[in-house]
Amino acid sequence: MFRRLAWIRWKRRFAIFKHLSSPEELPFTAFTAIEHAVPLRRNLSKTDTALQEGKIANLELAVKKVSGTLLESGKIFSYWHLIGNPTKRKGYKKGMMLVNGKPTAAIGGGLCALSNLIYWMTLHTPLTVIERYRHSYDVFPDSNRTQPFGSGATCVYNYRDLMIENRTCDTYILFVWIDHEKGLLCGKWVKNTPITDSYEVYQKEHWITAEIGGIYVRHNTIWRKHYTLDNQETITDTKTLYNDEYITENHAIMMYEPLLETKKR
Repeated sequence: MFRRLAWIRWKRRFAIFKHLSSPEELPFTAFTAIEHAVPLRRNLSKTDTALQEGKIANLELAVKKVSGTLLESGKIFSYWHLIGNPTKRKGYKKGMMLVNGKPTAAIGGGLCALSNLIYWMTLHTPLTVIERYRHSYDVFPDSNRTQPFGSGATCVYNYRDLMIENRTCDTYILFVWIDHEKGLLCGKWVKNTPITDSYEVYQKEHWITAEIGGIYVRHNTIWRKHYTLDNQETITDTKTLYNDEYITENHAIMMYEPLLETKKR
């Protein structure tokens, strides 16, 4: 109820959805601030195959509601305000959703893959994340992990949202798509002015604690280095460190046993 009241109150501040499929359709030259892609499928048991396919079908529907969103200066991007309630009537299928750290079949399951992607990309821009929820469970080991632990954003309709505010003077546009050939969920933020900054998001502190009942809890802090570009033509030119800033901290119950160092005799 409170979420819906907030949506009504902030109606004029929300980002506008445009039916755009690529930056080439924009009325101005677009500059890519960040582009990223993540795998659509994980190497899980055969019994979870149907749930993974359901997840992909759900992402295909959600992508159409989000890609092309115009985030002008002073506007707010709201994940659930754009997508709406992912119900069976709208075509959403049963996909994999984590409930208390365990994979569960649920209508609309798998949409966190999209919110994770958008959050990670946003950390590489000057945009401000004003609402984000961390995952309460660490389900998968670090094997093949390419991003720091805790660098995602979990979303549950509609009380756990991902909200991003544009406090810059520029206009940002979000594009997301699915590359079936490569098995990837892809996305990028583009803007209407040349790129003047770059970012490096990293894990600064990490530790694991043993709790009562044989439970292990994983903790870390996420920081990012903000660089200014000495030559604004490309992001590969010389850059200067402008700031090293704290982003967030994470605490998650581990659903697998950590690798404990063998004691030397």
